[in-house]
Amino acid sequence: MSQMETPSFGNAFKVFATIGLLSFGGPTAQIALMHRILVDERKWLTEEQFLSALSFCMLLPGPEAMQLATYTGWRLHGLRGGLAAGLLFVIPGAALVFALAAIYASFGKVAIVQAVFIGIKGAVLIIVVEALLRVAKRALKGPTHWALAGFSFIAFFFLSLPFPLIIGVAALIGFALAWWRPAARDDTPAALAPLAMSDLWRSLATITVWLVVWFGPLIAIALIFGGDHVLTKLGIFFSKLAVVTFGGAYAVLAYMAQEVVQNHGWLNAGEMLDGLGLAETTNGPLILVTEFVGYLAAYRFGEGTPFLMGVLGALVTLWVTFAPCFLWIFTGAPYIERLRNAPRLQGALSGVTAAVVGVILNLSVWFGLHVSFGTVAEEKMGPFTLWVPELATIDGLSVGLAAVAALALLRFHLGLAWTLTLTGGLSLAWTLLV
Repeated sequence: MSQMETPSFGNAFKVFATIGLLSFGGPTAQIALMHRILVDERKWLTEEQFLSALSFCMLLPGPEAMQLATYTGWRLHGLRGGLAAGLLFVIPGAALVFALAAIYASFGKVAIVQAVFIGIKGAVLIIVVEALLRVAKRALKGPTHWALAGFSFIAFFFLSLPFPLIIGVAALIGFALAWWRPAARDDTPAALAPLAMSDLWRSLATITVWLVVWFGPLIAIALIFGGDHVLTKLGIFFSKLAVVTFGGAYAVLAYMAQEVVQNHGWLNAGEMLDGLGLAETTNGPLILVTEFVGYLAAYRFGEGTPFLMGVLGALVTLWVTFAPCFLWIFTGAPYIERLRNAPRLQGALSGVTAAVVGVILNLSVWFGLHVSFGTVAEEKMGPFTLWVPELATIDGLSVGLAAVAALALLRFHLGLAWTLTLTGGLSLAWTLLV
């Protein structure tokens, strides 16, 4: 990129602020928006640079669209450019999710609000199914990938194995299979060339600084509030989550829902669906649903003023969700070309992506049961867990609204915002009229 094509920091700031405000519709739409602005209109990145950066970001845990924006800002203006681009991508949506979470915590039980969310839940179920179809089409390219997806679904849905274990095994299988391919044993010189000591020291310094940034506030919270306080538990849990969010927010939602609903008891299944619906309707990365969870958990279980605790809970979850993203990008950005030329790493990524299909299928079934039935029992049969709905508690309105959402999204391609408006409006009208 020539010097003439490098924008001033002020100009870049304005463009990334615009991207943050317009980043609705999930990662696919957000990446398409950045491609149009950064590659087609502004020409700040070439097509090859954009695709290389995107491939790198997909290797990382965390929201790839936010990390792509951070990388672009880093490429244009170094550390301050990366910080500005990443924060501007997150802050508009985070502010909106915070306001909606605060309203939900105070007024979520109001009949009209509950009626609207019945419609939103039906649409969210179809959104997850649509994500499953989209990811499966891209990821499942052969029998091995199909087998990994099946293993992932069984391991998660029936055996309740930890999400990090499933992803780790899939990555190892993908890496091993790529290792034995002849092409993988002929890595390019760029991928095999040794690193200079200066590069190693620079990377070590970057890692150290961002680990302090990440964990410093968590240590302070534990010292102030104690290890058993909900704020400390939120910081620890979502720090773990930040390390295993491969494949985007949909992939990790099942793991998060299992922990948040079943193990911690911070929210119930319906409230998790409500949080996802809120995140779907706002700009910014979908993983901002963690902020909703953090606010409600601290609002309910923090000792002190509920609103203040909710604010602190939202801030803690935001911090530990996105501080790691800057660590990954600022550490790895100088090595993008090396990673792009390493077939075995690409094999590991393909294994993870295939396993993600099984995880999203698990999420689809789990959400579908809880949307469609009022009572879903968890039954144990040896090592297996079965989710058994009580057929008499089927919710005809929710099922009907999910069908409407399926037609709107999958058949008529109405768009996310219009579909959510339609199902929420129909649910509200039904509640008022019946």
